[in-house]
Amino acid sequence: MAAKINVGNGTLEVSQISLGCMRIADLSPKEAEAHILTSLEVGIDFFDHADIYAGGKAEEVFGDVLVNNPGLRDKVLIQSKCGIRKGLFDFSKEHILSSVEGSLKRLKTDYLDVLLLHRPDTLFEPEEVAEAFDILEQKGLVKHFGVSNQKPLQIELLKKNVKQKLLFNQLQLSITNTGMIDTGFNVNMANPASIDHDGSILEYSRLHDMTIQPWSPFQYGFFEGVFLGSDKYPELNQVVNRLADEKGVADTAIAIAWLLRHPAKMQPIVGTTNTQRLRDIAKATDITLSKEEWYEIYRAAGNVLP
Repeated sequence: MAAKINVGNGTLEVSQISLGCMRIADLSPKEAEAHILTSLEVGIDFFDHADIYAGGKAEEVFGDVLVNNPGLRDKVLIQSKCGIRKGLFDFSKEHILSSVEGSLKRLKTDYLDVLLLHRPDTLFEPEEVAEAFDILEQKGLVKHFGVSNQKPLQIELLKKNVKQKLLFNQLQLSITNTGMIDTGFNVNMANPASIDHDGSILEYSRLHDMTIQPWSPFQYGFFEGVFLGSDKYPELNQVVNRLADEKGVADTAIAIAWLLRHPAKMQPIVGTTNTQRLRDIAKATDITLSKEEWYEIYRAAGNVLP
């Protein structure tokens, strides 16, 4: 049973693992319903969407499940994202408001628990975002807010005008995508791992009570493939499989437990549409890796400590 965590310094309680809904449009209505209900059964009540997932179809499928299960809306937390348009990013007031309106219609709900701004828009005006957020909050259409794929100064620029607390930052992070961790080890050095591409976003998030939501927690590269079972990572898989056997869980649970072991109190987004795999992943919150095990996995992925 997936555990719960408090985010935003106690502002909101969420399941420690979130189910990413990008691919649920590939499921039949019955399969989608079974998958969502299984998620709740194993303690995962937080569902991540975006207006662009399957061209909006993913939200529609989820909305149909809500309609067919009266009372379900009160048992789930729904997060969606906006800001990506064809060929551009858009944080304008008009686009944010119209995107939320569309998501609510497709999801067949009166409100979003969380809204994230998706990819950064370099042409955005903080004042416009603030106006949009105020309208959405005042009308009760969005309860909480956050960002995705943003670094500290971009967040600070938003906070110049936005008064709502930004609770989440959805960022790519996995055992094989550890840039934000690597730079914290390789301080005052000139090797490639010392290059800080993210503005110390890991430390910033902890300082400002922002919960990192790691996306693609089983992927290497940028959607290049899954590292579990991959012949590209033989040493990593050997270590992960050994620990999985020792603890009586699946390799996916070890990969998620590795993220959960970090004191930043992250909330990984898992996008599986396989119900049994979802059950396996949920067991990650039942185990705690030791510091020695965490570092062993980190090194097995090819990372070198200075």
